[in-house]
Amino acid sequence: MKDFIIPWDETDKGTPAKTGAPVTLTIDGFAVTVPEGTSVMRAASEAGIQVPKLCATDSIEAFGSCRLCVVEIEGRRGTPSSCTTPVADGMVVHTQSERVRRIRRGVMELYISDHPLDCLTCAANGDCELQDMAGVVGLRDVRYAPGENHFDVRQNGEANPRYTPKDESNPYFAYDPSKCIVCSRCVRACEEVQGTFALTIEGRGFDSRVSPGAGFDDFLSSDCVSCGACVQACPTGTLQEKSVIELGTPTRSVVTTCAYCGVGCSFRAEMNGDTLVRMVPAKGGKANRGHSCVKGRFAWGYANHRDRILNPMIRDHVDEPWREVSWDEALSFAARRLSAIQAEHGRRSIGVITSSRCTNEETFLVQKLARAVFMNNNTDTCARVCHSPTGYGLGQTFGTSAGTQDFDSVEQTDVVIVMGANPTDAHPVFASRLKKRLRAGAKLIVIDPRKIDLVKSNHIEAAHHLALRPGTNVAVVSALAHVIVTEGLADEAFIAERCDDESFADYVAFIRDPRHSPEAVEALTGVPAQELRAAARTFATGGNGAIYYGLGVTEHSQGSTTVMGIANLAMLTGNIGRPGVGVNPLRGQNNVQGSCDMGSFPHELPGYRHVKNGDVREIFERHWGVEIDPEPGLRITNMLDAAVDGSFRGIYIQGEDILQSDPDTRHVAAGLAAMDCVIVHDLFLNETANYAHVFLPGSTFLEKDGTFTNAERRINMVREVMKPKNGYADWEVTQALANAMGAGWHYSHPREIMAEIAATTPSFAGVSYELLDRMGSVQWPVNEEHPEGTPMMHVDGFVRGKGRFIVTEYVATDERTGPRFPLLLTTGRILSQYNVGAQTRRTDNVVWHDEDVLEIHPHDAEQRGVTDGAWVRLASRAGETTLRAKLTERVSPGVVYTTFHHPETQANVITTDYSDWATNCPEYKVTAVQVACSNGPSDWQEDYAAHAAKARRIEAAE
Repeated sequence: MKDFIIPWDETDKGTPAKTGAPVTLTIDGFAVTVPEGTSVMRAASEAGIQVPKLCATDSIEAFGSCRLCVVEIEGRRGTPSSCTTPVADGMVVHTQSERVRRIRRGVMELYISDHPLDCLTCAANGDCELQDMAGVVGLRDVRYAPGENHFDVRQNGEANPRYTPKDESNPYFAYDPSKCIVCSRCVRACEEVQGTFALTIEGRGFDSRVSPGAGFDDFLSSDCVSCGACVQACPTGTLQEKSVIELGTPTRSVVTTCAYCGVGCSFRAEMNGDTLVRMVPAKGGKANRGHSCVKGRFAWGYANHRDRILNPMIRDHVDEPWREVSWDEALSFAARRLSAIQAEHGRRSIGVITSSRCTNEETFLVQKLARAVFMNNNTDTCARVCHSPTGYGLGQTFGTSAGTQDFDSVEQTDVVIVMGANPTDAHPVFASRLKKRLRAGAKLIVIDPRKIDLVKSNHIEAAHHLALRPGTNVAVVSALAHVIVTEGLADEAFIAERCDDESFADYVAFIRDPRHSPEAVEALTGVPAQELRAAARTFATGGNGAIYYGLGVTEHSQGSTTVMGIANLAMLTGNIGRPGVGVNPLRGQNNVQGSCDMGSFPHELPGYRHVKNGDVREIFERHWGVEIDPEPGLRITNMLDAAVDGSFRGIYIQGEDILQSDPDTRHVAAGLAAMDCVIVHDLFLNETANYAHVFLPGSTFLEKDGTFTNAERRINMVREVMKPKNGYADWEVTQALANAMGAGWHYSHPREIMAEIAATTPSFAGVSYELLDRMGSVQWPVNEEHPEGTPMMHVDGFVRGKGRFIVTEYVATDERTGPRFPLLLTTGRILSQYNVGAQTRRTDNVVWHDEDVLEIHPHDAEQRGVTDGAWVRLASRAGETTLRAKLTERVSPGVVYTTFHHPETQANVITTDYSDWATNCPEYKVTAVQVACSNGPSDWQEDYAAHAAKARRIEAAE
């Protein structure tokens, strides 16, 4: 495969771009016009003239320490650094005078005199800016005699006190101080780009060096979050990926999209042949702007993990070992079983679950398999258990089921509400952009039961932390709205112009009721009334107000109600339809937005159009040549219930592990065990595969072409970096299964599937691979009115016409605490792991998180005799498990918290089957539990481990 580089300008222009009035100057005889405030260095780059540099790079502000970029400016004394000198109208600059060249050679000579000259064996050879700049300035000799330095292990027969050994503690990169030129780029990248402030310059003068924290810290034990910003900024071999050290400097690259969270970062997959060497965040990526996190940057090794299954497997019964077979035999086996089930139990007795990790094209085919081959609407997706309330709530209020802004919008916000989300762990690249804006002066309101990092961390602190009791989201949001309405803080002009009068009148009558006041709900929510009132005033009067929310909003019995309440807040304050405002769900998985867009829900065809509408069905019937069932199908929870009842008997699950990710694990297991044919299509033998009869090997994002749609509705290209190790991309496997059942599909490339999506789905009408190759990415809707996409929604009016206010009555969950279960469990994610951990657990990310732990407040722990690190029994009305305790004040008394990344814990054996009233999104965030001391794994865990080991047996090949 040839390199595929998007036609973005990846040239490092030395300093960040500026905005301002145009200024014209002359550089080396060439006139150039740039915005006011631009550096001379960047202006020269815009004119095609590259000024030598070492400490400057355009992802961070100018520093002016290396003195390599000096220039002469007519009428000015001396030789100023071009990176820190702003342009002026009429300025005349000389970048290559004899004086300048002599100074640069002298500066470079000093750098080289304290640098090991092992270029031929250095891992950065061919990718080293120091090496490049030595050539650019024409350095041919070093006149200085050998003396004190930082790179010789021994000097004069004794240990060199200035030599510091390599720090190889981090699993992904090494730090070699002997090659450091103390340019501070890594330190500044950690501060300005990532916002962690983990690195410092220790010492003075000749003794200066980069330090990852206190003197006893290394990169692993420090505050470093392994985002890779320092590695990317380093101009030498000081900070270097271990993969490059092992595999060599990459020789080609392909631009693709990360397959982890909903931020949708663009990366250059850099290769040697078909071997991936490293992932480098693309500067032109509009979602990440050249930044990354530990998962996207480094945790791609699972693609080559030994656990990966590459051959199809079948078995007649789940208590038998797996048998490896050919693709034809596996597909024929699956097709016969599914057809036999339908013949005996009816066409609605089987269904599919689409994947939020697979591409839009693959997801489109899976829901088409249900509707055009199985001839029913039994299709659902993991969005059911995460963001289905977003689709319902925003659809009801705004008229469309997606966020309103792009990520760039955060740079213009003045006050931010983060509710039920933990961006630093779950969406870290967006979190870095948010933290940068907070450091610049924006105010933050955190609504969360836990003290997440954003409440207070390096150089940022929330103005308000509303530490509500789990399950009281609606009451808190209504109290905020009550303050805004009763204190006259609503944007009356916006409401009069943009919103429905009748619904607003009903809402105001409802929300004015004193029972919604902060004082009235304080005892219920646990949030002090004074703090709640202050937060409401901050949001309503603080300028541009943006709301970002996550699963802590949606995964409740009133998830849809809370989403509608958030939409009400945005409309009340006029924070819709311009930069810096909006309602923005932070999607959990890489393509959860796309899986919804593609019609994965049982009641909606692609584009969020109800299956009952004959005109919509007619569009697809014309393209597919079949009659579409007008009756909505079964949701995941309904499928499992029907399986236990005996009426639902077969399922095809692509890329989802419902046994680990869905609530009430025992019920999920019972449903799967009751089915006659469970087909799992995935990379690994996941927990769901314990109950499967057919296993179809999947392909990673590195092995396919297609598109992902991120949380900001951005459609990004996924490009084949290497050929599928199993022989087929996932869309090809789905097509083969459909054809085994008589479908007669003939797609030869995903672009043909996208053409079908565009022909049938209005919001994708203008999308094509050609457009994406040209623009890099676009945000739907893409149509005749918006041929290059829509970065911001609801600018002149809402999609539904007038914004609709909805009454949001608080209804307490049926899950209650009591004497047996006095604590409330809530769940979430951690930075180093992703979802059920199937990918990240098979990388070195386990160094940071090798097991799920239970966060418990010291007061609650003391009452129960629990010590830090001790085994505890976590029990609910649904089940029990054991895990280790972590004593922390991040959780409030009465609340405990854990993650669900490790199957050994099976945290969802604890969660109940309560769910959102509108969408059946499970109530993961509110489970009444008790915690007690334990001696180790529970009986259930031991039984489960034994069953899983038996279910994963594979017959030896003959």
